Amino acid sequence: MFLVVTRTFPPEVGGMQNLMWGLAKSLAKIDLIKVFADYSENHEEFDNKVSFSIERVKGIKLLRKYRKPHLVNEYLNQNPKVKCIISDHWKSLELIKTDKKKICLIHSKEINHKKGSRINKKVLEVLNNVDHVIANSNFTKNLAIELGVEEKKIHVINPGVDPAVEIPKNDLKKAEEIYSGKKNRLITVSRFDKRKNHEKVIMAIRNLKEVYPDIVYTCIGYGDEEENLKKLVIELKLENHVIFLKDIPNDLKNALVAKSNIFIMPSIIHKNSVEGFGIAFVEAAQYGIPSIGGKDGGASDAIIHEKTGLICDGNNLEEIYSSIDNLLKENKYLEYGKEAKINSQKFHWNKIIEFYKTIL
Repeated sequence: MFLVVTRTFPPEVGGMQNLMWGLAKSLAKIDLIKVFADYSENHEEFDNKVSFSIERVKGIKLLRKYRKPHLVNEYLNQNPKVKCIISDHWKSLELIKTDKKKICLIHSKEINHKKGSRINKKVLEVLNNVDHVIANSNFTKNLAIELGVEEKKIHVINPGVDPAVEIPKNDLKKAEEIYSGKKNRLITVSRFDKRKNHEKVIMAIRNLKEVYPDIVYTCIGYGDEEENLKKLVIELKLENHVIFLKDIPNDLKNALVAKSNIFIMPSIIHKNSVEGFGIAFVEAAQYGIPSIGGKDGGASDAIIHEKTGLICDGNNLEEIYSSIDNLLKENKYLEYGKEAKINSQKFHWNKIIEFYKTIL
């Protein structure tokens, strides 16, 4: 039996939630599992549909910090058949006391603290005392080693995806209506955070529209930078070339991705925040859409440069401009998109879980 201890889990949405959901489902095909997850509004309907037990932990963040490990420790004492504990975050293991095998996933942002700082020491105290550390990319592995995590403990296992499902025709039709006949289509699906770098893409659109008058950039998501980005669009007079959407159904989101030409997220490092992998690149690739990602972070594990997309310097506006131009010119995105779709198959959960099996 496996225990999954996580701070991020559906029905909440996001890359981490998808990762832990996919991992839990895949583990459940191997053995019995139980998930300890943070409380989420309207979780009952979701929890009732799954084939394994989910225990939700309520309370404010500070109380959950102590209450969840107490419940896990209590469960471990009563259930000797538990073989292994798998966690999404070092903090989820900080107060769990057991000699059972422990595996901790790392993603970059949560471990990216100055070496020797108080929080860095706390991170190392946990990670150097687990059995295995799973880095989501080679970038994350190298960052962890640089910050003091023991290299022998680290394995690189990229996040998995479920095979893409067929998109309903009415959603594909709705996506075409949203694009309003514009033929050169860029899209980003992510939080509006500084590190995602929507700002520089919008600035590149300002110049690209002179070459591609029908260019459109669709931004799906929400976050702290939303209002700043909308002001920038007005300032650059790009209201007819940039679309903001949020809280849309998943099928419509997939339709907009499938009907686009390029998925773009040229991430940068902002303070301690860094993109560890970028599962959205793989999700786009499943629909035959190539990506443009940033060199800072783990995008190069998801994108094969000059084959399934392009890696550029997200801090360099000219590189972002030329990368977009390169893929739009002579419809080169079609060739890259075919390769991206083929490459995406190696990220399917039935293949990714095999890497976990080797250490379980």
